[in-house]
Amino acid sequence: MTSANGPRKRTRGEIVKLPSGSLRVKVYAGIDPVTKKRYYLDEVVPAGPKAAAEADKLRTKFLNQVDEKRSSRTRATVTQLLDRYFELVKIEETTRTGYESLVRNHIQPLLGETALGKLDGEILDSFYKQLGTCRAHCRGRGFVEHRTDRPHECDDRCGPHKCKPLADSSTRKIQAILSGAGKRAVRWGWIGVNPFDLAEPLPVARPEPKPPTVEQAARIATEAWRDLDWGMLVWLAFITGARRGELCALAWDRLDFSTRVLTIRSSIAQSGGKTWEKPTKTHQQRRISLDERTVALLRSYREHCAERAGLKTLKPEARIFSLKPDGSEWLKPDSVSQRYARMCARLGWDMNIHQLRHYSATELIAAGTDIRTVAGRLGHGGGGSTTLKVYSAWVAEADDRASGTLAGRLPDLPIALSAEGKLAPVTPVVAPEDESPYRRIAQDLQGAIVSGVLAPGQQLPTVVDLAKRYKVSFGTAQRAIAQLRTAGLVSVSRGKRAVVVDPAAAVNAEPAKVVGLHSPRDK
Repeated sequence: MTSANGPRKRTRGEIVKLPSGSLRVKVYAGIDPVTKKRYYLDEVVPAGPKAAAEADKLRTKFLNQVDEKRSSRTRATVTQLLDRYFELVKIEETTRTGYESLVRNHIQPLLGETALGKLDGEILDSFYKQLGTCRAHCRGRGFVEHRTDRPHECDDRCGPHKCKPLADSSTRKIQAILSGAGKRAVRWGWIGVNPFDLAEPLPVARPEPKPPTVEQAARIATEAWRDLDWGMLVWLAFITGARRGELCALAWDRLDFSTRVLTIRSSIAQSGGKTWEKPTKTHQQRRISLDERTVALLRSYREHCAERAGLKTLKPEARIFSLKPDGSEWLKPDSVSQRYARMCARLGWDMNIHQLRHYSATELIAAGTDIRTVAGRLGHGGGGSTTLKVYSAWVAEADDRASGTLAGRLPDLPIALSAEGKLAPVTPVVAPEDESPYRRIAQDLQGAIVSGVLAPGQQLPTVVDLAKRYKVSFGTAQRAIAQLRTAGLVSVSRGKRAVVVDPAAAVNAEPAKVVGLHSPRDK
């Protein structure tokens, strides 16, 4: 078409009047990469005196979005995007299982049918508000929460629903899922900008590790050693700070008795009832030095396992911890976590086995072990927010010293090696139920003496150190040492620190005689 002024430029987009008087604005935005059909940005402007002006502004806005490649180029929904995202993204199976559970339970019910082009800050704020109000998405609707979905007779475990917000850690994972999928959508040409970046990020949580206290650790160790296999696993968790999956994956060929080095090469992963062996979390193997006492316990434990299996010796690839006598199968990580939680519940605490990792790190740092050595033992992978930035800086000599330091700070070991090298329980110098502060200190020191952590001729910690560690008075710490001296476990000279005499005294002591001991101030 031409005019007196030359060729007439074609207008992009169209504004169509509807029978209701409203105006539909429609602008071509390209080919939908999902459906392969022509895709348009369109919106209806309600009828009114200013409808024409508003429609013209909206057409200009759409044109600018298309020109600047900021507009959505598809009618795909959030669910369609996530389906494609999980088809292509490469993540570990355990991580994938967790992510898909969050998508299924939280993202799809609330956002799944929303078109990517319709997402905005208000929709996302509303979404996260619901997650932060009720993880069941009740929206104020009352209902009865049943203990199971199967047919049952209701009891006190069934009752009115109580709103509980989704944990911040789960919300952060949801933000990561959506943001990652949005970035892929931009790269694929589905959308021009990532709409999920409009969400307000949650503040980074401050790490608050809650390791067991010294007193709690003592009770946990005592309770665990009621079962030899379980006690050995929990003790090794204390000593090494290894993750639960790493403990389940340990095999005897990964322990060098001559050098006292345990090599952690892999981990056991679990999803439902399925388990498999995989690389460690950081995809690096690491070596952990063990103290002499722990190595002696493991050597005796291996002989015990072989004897139980009716074998002269176990195969090198046999698992250290297994429900099979020959060590042919690994333990399930979830079973380990559940057993530990149940044990702590019997003791009156809500704890998880990962806190033993915190305990190991806390005690090593408190003992003055350098941070890089601690990180090397725990297998932290180069993040500045963990404990180590340069993994290669781990020093084996320092790690060897750390093993002895940690063993010296662990609670008393309620089991000892006999003269024949067999594991056997020991008789306590102080009754476990005795809650007197000075007797608790004496019990901990007695355990260290019997287990070999404090060897004959070695000095005890100073009275000042004991008072500070147990938060007691100077006199209370002195009474604890007096208790050990009366029991014949240490010798004390004026002006000098107490020295360990002979650990056999704790094994051979008569309980009635020892429990009734009193210091001169008791009379």
